[in-house]
Amino acid sequence: MTQGSNSGAGRGNQRRSTPGQGAGRGASGRRQDGPKQGPKSGGSFGAKKQGASKKDQSPSAPRGPQAFGGERFGRNLGPVKKNRPASQKRTTPRTDQGQDQDGVRLQKVMANAGVASRRVSEEMITAGRVEVNGEIVTELGIRVDPSSESIHVDGMRIQLNETMKYFVFNKPRGVVSTMEDPEGRPCVSDFLRKKSERLFHVGRLDVNTEGLLLLTNDGELANRLTHPSYEIPKTYLVQVPGPMAHGIGAEMKNGIKLEDGIASVDSFKLVDSTPGKVLVEVILHSGRNRIVRRLFDAVGHPVKRLVRVQMGPIRLGDQKQGTIRQLGHHEVGHLLSEVGM
Repeated sequence: MTQGSNSGAGRGNQRRSTPGQGAGRGASGRRQDGPKQGPKSGGSFGAKKQGASKKDQSPSAPRGPQAFGGERFGRNLGPVKKNRPASQKRTTPRTDQGQDQDGVRLQKVMANAGVASRRVSEEMITAGRVEVNGEIVTELGIRVDPSSESIHVDGMRIQLNETMKYFVFNKPRGVVSTMEDPEGRPCVSDFLRKKSERLFHVGRLDVNTEGLLLLTNDGELANRLTHPSYEIPKTYLVQVPGPMAHGIGAEMKNGIKLEDGIASVDSFKLVDSTPGKVLVEVILHSGRNRIVRRLFDAVGHPVKRLVRVQMGPIRLGDQKQGTIRQLGHHEVGHLLSEVGM
């Protein structure tokens, strides 16, 4: 790293609309529509509405660049998981004078990566929110090599390698989690015909399980996401026969003995209950084969339908079955940060 009015007067007897009144015609004879409703907030990813409170709208509310990964891309995935050593702030300023002019200015790299405009990127740098190779930088004029140096904004890794691709596939039931199937069953590659990149799936879902399956050509990320040491949480919606006896959730959280050892869930929540069936949400980090189905079999509630809705920070949301979507910049950043990259 080197551095380098049109408002006119109204008539006295002008009609006034009453509170709650819909569209009407004013004194001018033109149709006056009521306030249009804004677009509905995305139901996908479970993001909360980001509407500002009255306090935030006051003139005294703080202004300036916001936390990267929330407002700019419309989905707030929460705080970045800290899986990296604490960064150190550089105390010795560097300037472009007398330095090798190789590399690209940091703010330009950030803008090209979609973080923010150059001006806002400069504000982020001077505010101490940007790290290069684990070192906080606050001086403008820093030059970096995007091909070899790592950049984090607000603790989130910025992927500068444009050849790396990241997708979410909503796998339907009956599709095999492989690129080829000798039995001729539908498989992941059948949904990738328009994708020129060579992609592979991160982990597996059994043929009768639906939902979120990550696809990427980033081998290092895939290896870390599936390695037990990173304990990546996975969220499932499970439909089982009902009614369900009280205490089963506590039993599954405490641990159940299976043929390959004790297994447990991190979270157990009853979502819905109707005559004859129950819908449960479970979160667990184990990647053992058919672990969710085996746990529910062990407590006498064989799974009727199983859908993975989240893996780490990535949520399925309302993505349609059988479709593939590319992850946004902030989602990739959260995913990389989840495994300390």
